[in-house]
Amino acid sequence: MNTSSAAGKSAARPKRRILRGCVGVAGLGALVWVVLLGLDARRSRLPAGLVPAAGTYDVRILRDERGVPHVFGRRDADVAYGLAWAHAEDDFATIQGALLAARGRLASVYGPSAAPNDYMVHLLRIDEVVETGYPDLSADTRTMLEAYAAGVGHYAALHPEEALGELYPVTGADVVRGFVHKLPLFFGIDKTLQALFAEGTEGGESDETTEPTRGSNVIAVAPSRTPDGSTYLVVNSHQPWEGPVAWYEAHLRSEEGWDMVGGVFPGAPVVLHGHNRHLGWAHTVNKPDLVDLYRLETDPDDPGRYRLDGRWRELEERPAPIPVKLFGPLRWTFERRVHWAEHGPAVIREQVPHAGTYAIRFAGFGDVRAVEQWYRMNKARSFEQWRDAMASGSLPMFNTGYGDRDGNIFYVYNGQLPVRTRGPDYQAQGLTGALDGSTSDTLWRHLLPFDDLPQVTNPPSGFLQNANSSPFTATDGEGNAEAAGFAETFGIERHETNRSLRLRSLLAADPEITWDEILAIKYDTRYDSESVIASWRDRLVAAREEHQGTDPTLAEPFDVLAAWNLDTDTRNPHAALPVLAWGELLLEARPSPSDPELLDRLRRAAETLRHHHGSLEVPWGEINRLRRGDVDLPLAGGPDIVHAVYGELGDDGRLTGTAGDSYILLVRWNAEGEVESYSLHNYGSATLDPSSPHYADRAGPFARREPQPVWLDESEIRRHLGREYRPGS
Repeated sequence: MNTSSAAGKSAARPKRRILRGCVGVAGLGALVWVVLLGLDARRSRLPAGLVPAAGTYDVRILRDERGVPHVFGRRDADVAYGLAWAHAEDDFATIQGALLAARGRLASVYGPSAAPNDYMVHLLRIDEVVETGYPDLSADTRTMLEAYAAGVGHYAALHPEEALGELYPVTGADVVRGFVHKLPLFFGIDKTLQALFAEGTEGGESDETTEPTRGSNVIAVAPSRTPDGSTYLVVNSHQPWEGPVAWYEAHLRSEEGWDMVGGVFPGAPVVLHGHNRHLGWAHTVNKPDLVDLYRLETDPDDPGRYRLDGRWRELEERPAPIPVKLFGPLRWTFERRVHWAEHGPAVIREQVPHAGTYAIRFAGFGDVRAVEQWYRMNKARSFEQWRDAMASGSLPMFNTGYGDRDGNIFYVYNGQLPVRTRGPDYQAQGLTGALDGSTSDTLWRHLLPFDDLPQVTNPPSGFLQNANSSPFTATDGEGNAEAAGFAETFGIERHETNRSLRLRSLLAADPEITWDEILAIKYDTRYDSESVIASWRDRLVAAREEHQGTDPTLAEPFDVLAAWNLDTDTRNPHAALPVLAWGELLLEARPSPSDPELLDRLRRAAETLRHHHGSLEVPWGEINRLRRGDVDLPLAGGPDIVHAVYGELGDDGRLTGTAGDSYILLVRWNAEGEVESYSLHNYGSATLDPSSPHYADRAGPFARREPQPVWLDESEIRRHLGREYRPGS
C-alpha cells in the first residue's frame, strides 16, 4: 500500500463521497428496499442453463383460497426449490434486490444512491466470509440452498422481462450472502458506519438518542395455566409492511420430515419463525452491545501503520471496485480501497472533528451458519433437538420464545454476547466514545456460552413474554434470570416497554387463560398506567393550571388529555390527540422529553386535528388507517401498543399504517398434542401485483382482528384450494 499521508487522504475522499447519505437503519438498511420499490432496473441477457433438467425437482405448489403457498416435495431440496418459485411469483423484484444487495452490486442497477451498500459489502468482507464458510456447511444444508437458488434462476429464465440478467446464475452461496449481509443491520452496524462517514460540525456523532425502536411480541402459555391443558404460542413480530424484511407466509412440507408453517423474508429458504406439528418459536429484536468502535493510534510518518500493544502493525488494504450506473447506458466502476486491522474493518476518517483511523469489531463476523441453524430449528421434533439447534449459536441476536406439544415453554435472550474486560465504557456512543485501539485489553475474543445466556424454562407462573424488554422480567414471580449475574458490558436491556408492562399485567392477573382470552391479550389496545405516555399525560395534567396560565389555547387539549382512558380502540374519541402528539417520541430511545417539548407537540397535533377534522375529539379509527389499493379501513392500536401499528401522517391528516403487527400466528397444542393455528397478514400474498385478488384480500380480517385458520393437512388444503401446479408448468 502507499503509506504517504497524501495517499491516505486521497483514498479517504472518494469513500466519503460514495458513502454520503449513509444514515441509520433508514440509511443502509432501508436504502436497500427503498431503492427496490420503484426504480427501473437494467435488464440484460440471461445466461443459459437456468432451467433445471426434467425431473431434477419433484414439487407441487398448492395455493389455498387466500393465495398462501403450501409447497409439497419429496425431498427438502424440492421444497426449497418450490418455495423460491412461489415467492418469486409474488415478490420477484424484492428477492432479486436482496440477492443483488448481498453481492454488493446494487449501484450497478440503481445508481449512486445505492453505492453505500456496495461499499459496506466490501468493507465487511462478505464475499470472503461466505467463500470461506460455505463449504463447511452440512451437505444437506448446501443441497437445500442450491435448490432454492435453482428455483430463483428457473423463474428468471421463464420471466426474462422481470429478471436482472447480471444477477444470474444465482448460487446457494448467494443465498447465504443474504443472511451474512442482513443480520449485522439488525444489530446496528450501519449506525456505527454512519458515525464514521457523517460530515459536518457535529463530527459524525452517532445519534443513538433518536433511534427508532419498533419491536415485536412473543407470548407462550403452559398447560398449567390453561383450562383444557393446551399450550399457546403467539408469534407476533413487528415488521415493515413492504420490502425485504416484510413477512411472507408459506407452508413447507417434504417427505424428509420438513413440515413447517410461518414467515419468511424475500431470499430466505427456510421459515424464520412459526411452527411445525411438534413445536414453534417467535423472535423479537433485542439490543445487546454487539459492536465496538476503536480509535487507532497511527504512525505520523506512515499512516498505514497502527500501534497495538507497543508494536506497529500494517493496515491491510484491498481494492473495492464499485460498478455504478450513472445515467442511460453509461456505467462506471469506481475504484475504492478498504482497510482492515486486527480489530476488524478499518476506516480512515478525514472529517473534523474526530479525524483519524477507526476500526470496528462486531459479533458474528465469519459465521455463515445462521441459515443452517434456522433449518435445524425448522426440522426439530422435540425441545431437546430445537434447543441443540439454538445452542449452535449462529444467530447473533434475537429474543426467542418457544412452546411445544409436550407443554414446554422456554425463553432465551439469545445473542453472541462478547465477554469484555471490565473498566472501559463500552456503551459510550459516537466517535467520542471510541475505545482505545492501541491495547488488546479491550479486544474481546470470546462469547458468552449459550447455557449462560439469560433464559427461563417452564416457569412456575406458566407463562412467558417478551416485547423488546428486559429479559429479567420474562415471567411473573420465580424463574426469571437474575440481572445481577450479568455484567453491564453485555449491554443487556433493563427497561420495560408499554407492551411488556401490559403483557405481564394481563397474563399474571388471569389464573386460567382461555383461547379467547389469549386472543384478547394479543389484541390489547391500551397504554399501561405505568407507561411513559401515561406519565407524560399525568405530569402535564397535574400542572394544568400553570400551563394554561401561560397559554389559554391549551384548555381544550387538556380536557381531551384528562378524559383519555389510555385506550386506542377505533371508537376512542380521545386517543388521536396524544398519539399524534407523542407517538413518535415513543419510538425514540432517549431521556424523557421536557414539558415544553410535550406541549409544543400537543399544540401541533391539535392544529392538525382542527384543520383536517374540525375537532380534537375524532374517533381513533378515523385517523389510523390501513390503505392498500382501493382498501381503506380503520385500525385500532398504535405505537408501543400490544396491537402495534405505526403509520405515516398524510396530507389529509390521517395516518396510513406502514409497520407493526404484520404476520401474526396464533398456535395451540391441545392436551393430546394436536396442533391448530390461525394467522393474519396485513395485506395478502401478492406483494407487488395490484391486479391480483390476493393483493389486499387479508386486509379486512387484519383490520377487524379476525384470525384465519392455517391448513396443514393436504386434505384440508384441498377443501380450500385455489390452484395447484408445478413450477414452470
